Order: sequence, then structure tokens, then C-alpha cells
Amino acid sequence: MVQGVKLWLTNLKQDVIIMIRLIIILLLFCTTASAQTLKKAFKFSTFYVAANGNTSLADRDVYSIQDGSVLYDTVFTPFDYSLVMGIRKIKRFGYEDVSKFKDGTESAYADAATVGLSPFEFLFEVDYKRQEGIEYFDQQHFVRYIRPIWMTKVEYMKDGFADIEYYEATQRFRLRGKKKLSFNFGGVSRLAEPYGFDPLEEWKIENNYLHYTCLAIEEGYSVDVFENEYKDPDGNIVATSADVWKQVVIPQILENYVKEKRNELPNQWQYSIVLGFDYYHYTKNFWLHSWGNLMPYHYDDGNSYSYHNFVGGQWYDYSGGLIFGSKITKHLGLFIEGKYNKYWNREWYDFKCGINYVIF
Repeated sequence: MVQGVKLWLTNLKQDVIIMIRLIIILLLFCTTASAQTLKKAFKFSTFYVAANGNTSLADRDVYSIQDGSVLYDTVFTPFDYSLVMGIRKIKRFGYEDVSKFKDGTESAYADAATVGLSPFEFLFEVDYKRQEGIEYFDQQHFVRYIRPIWMTKVEYMKDGFADIEYYEATQRFRLRGKKKLSFNFGGVSRLAEPYGFDPLEEWKIENNYLHYTCLAIEEGYSVDVFENEYKDPDGNIVATSADVWKQVVIPQILENYVKEKRNELPNQWQYSIVLGFDYYHYTKNFWLHSWGNLMPYHYDDGNSYSYHNFVGGQWYDYSGGLIFGSKITKHLGLFIEGKYNKYWNREWYDFKCGINYVIF
């Protein structure tokens, strides 16, 4: 329990440091830019703060047998909520609805597109939420500048539910920049934790068996098999049977150990070549917007924690999105929207599709 609190405080400290850095960068920009330039940069931008909540998982009864008697306990999951704050300046595509208020729950798939409609666009958003009893502090910040023959973008992404966090900066040349279909190529620099690193590897013995008891003792736990007492580093009894020790306590120890060891390691730089495309076509009755990015080659600097060591060479990172809509008749219409990302063999995606029929 104590280790879990310490780990949570460490993660919170890191998040606060990131936010302080972003604020300092913004303040430096504000102090060096002229008033006219600053006004132009933030013109038409939207600042928003919103709170949302809803019911989470229903209470669940858990049954067990002890000395021939049936025991049960109830697992309570607190309600879900989100507190969102952000500022954005992203010109809407033709297919995007113009809502009166922004509540922070919208699925703005077009934000992930490589190319926007305005030369200069940005998004700074933080989202503190609780989902199925687990709290997350998600962030997404980016600034992009686009010209007909080149583009650049700097981004920071943290998605706790998908367990992904990274900084990314890209500079690319564009081909057919003013056409519906354009292509781009260039380089990407990313800074992230050493994904692929497994802190439990050194504790594995034959047949992939994990010597978890030795690990727990190393972390300060104590085991008395004769008295059936299993204590945490503070001397509190956390289990009175081997089954509870193995099935309940050990998984939590392993989770905390992995998080702690990963947090001890410095973030790793990754330099990659990127190839991409962007297509946008819009009419009132038909629209198609799609984009894709592929990183087929990554520079190997020989670092001990380089992802090359964990996959045995090169790998593919890619992302993409599709937004399609068609009003087939005055009554019938259909839509498909979604985006997909895969970095360091970690996937996060969301999509929606449907049919609308208006009766009149």
C-alpha cells in the first residue's frame, strides 16, 4: 500500500514537472512575441473547462469458502468522471459539426490528421479522469505549422488507459501540397520510456518460471510459512495463506516493481524516417478524409535499452485515420470514423460507424 502511494506521488510529480515546463515555454513565447503577433496567434482559439460524470461498473459480489462456510464481499466501483481543461486553435473541416459548447468528450478524430486547414494550429489539453475505479491524468499538446512544400509538428501525448507516453517532433517535405492528395516524407524524433524493457527478466528461471518470493523478499516483504504470515515492508500482515499471497499480493508486488524499475530509467531518444499521405475531399453529400504515417526505419544508437535490442532489429511504427460520410438519399446516410496507432508494439485506437435514416 505504502509503495503504491509512493509510486503514485512519483508519477504525479513527473506530470507536474511536465506541466511546469510547458507553462515556462508558453511564458517565454508570450514575453518574446509582440502583442500583435500574440493576438494573431490566439485569434479564433477556444479556451474550455468542463466536468463530466457517469455511472461506472455495477457493484459485484465476490464469494469464497472458508472452513465450510460461504463468505462473500462486495466490490464497489466509484462513479466515472473527467475534468477537462484546454485551449485549441484548429480550423474545422467541412464535415465537422459546429457545436455551441465544447464539453471535452468529443471524438475529434481530425485532430490526429497530419495536415490541417490553417498554416498555424495548436492544441493544449489536460484530462484528469477516473474510469472503472482507476484514475488517469491524460494530456495531449501539439503545435503544427504547415506550408505547401513543408511542415513541422511538435507533440506530447500521454494516454493512461492505453499506457503510452511520448514526445514527438517531425519535419517533413510535402509533395502536391495544394492538391486533395498529398504525400510527405522526412524525419521524426521521439522521446519515451524504454518500451520493451522487462524488469522481471532477471528474476526468471527455467521454463519462464518467475522466482516471485525472492523478489518480494528483496522488496522488503517477509514470509513465515509455519505461521502462515506474510508481511509487507512496514510489518503489516497482508496475507494469511499461500493462496492469497500468490493470487492477490504477489500480482500487486510485481506491478509496483515493474513501474518502479521503469521509472528509474531515463527516457530514450528514437530517430526515425517517416513516410505519409493525406487526402481530403468534401461536398455536402459526400466527404472522405484519410491520412497515414509509416516509420519503416529507426536509427540504432547502440543504447542498452534501445527498442532494437528487444525486437531483434528494425520494426514498423504506423498510424492512420479515416473519416467517411455519405448522404445517399434525402433520407439515408452512413458514416465511418476512426483512427489507429501502433508505436513500439503498443496499440491504441477508437472508431465509430453507423447508418442514419430520417423519417418524414
